[in-house]
Order: sequence, then C-alpha cells, then structure tokens
Amino acid sequence: MFRALSDATRRALVERLTRSPASVTELAEPFDAALPTILEHLRVLERAGIVSSEKVGRIRTYQLAADALVPANRWIVARQRPQERRLDRLGDYLAHPEGD
Repeated sequence: MFRALSDATRRALVERLTRSPASVTELAEPFDAALPTILEHLRVLERAGIVSSEKVGRIRTYQLAADALVPANRWIVARQRPQERRLDRLGDYLAHPEGD
C-alpha cells in the first residue's frame, strides 16, 4: 500500500477519488501524461486494494475502495503515539528544567 502511495500522481488520483467516482478520462484530465501512464498508475492502486473499477460499455470508472486506507492509518497512528509521548515529556522538561 505504501509503495502504491509513494508516487505523487497516484496520491493525486486517490485525492480526486475521495470526492466521487470518475472515469479514466476524467482522472487523466489534470495530468500532463499519456492515458496509458495514468492507466498504469490506476492498476497499481487497484492491485494495492486502494481503488476498484467497473467497466460499463467502453467506460471504465474508478472509485476509492471502502476503508482502503484504514490499515495504513492504523500503522501510522501506532507509530505516532510513542513520538507524541516523547514530545510531551520534552515539553514538560523544557517547561520545568531542573525540577523547578
């Protein structure tokens, strides 16, 4: 999942899909890239389980997979808490040096 999100274009595609599902053409519109390049980015996101797609006729529509980012969020939060505790202790120390 993190590898899939490591690319700025893929993060932008995910950001766009948070608003609503979109066709490949709509997703490719703001980028200065060939359609096959955007399709490859979407395939990476789909293999990672971040997006899903549906084809109706000639139109393929992508949407953000339900709860797709929950595992990544859990991982980040689990690592964030110890850092926050360390910063809290540092803040206490700086506010009261030498036990003042």
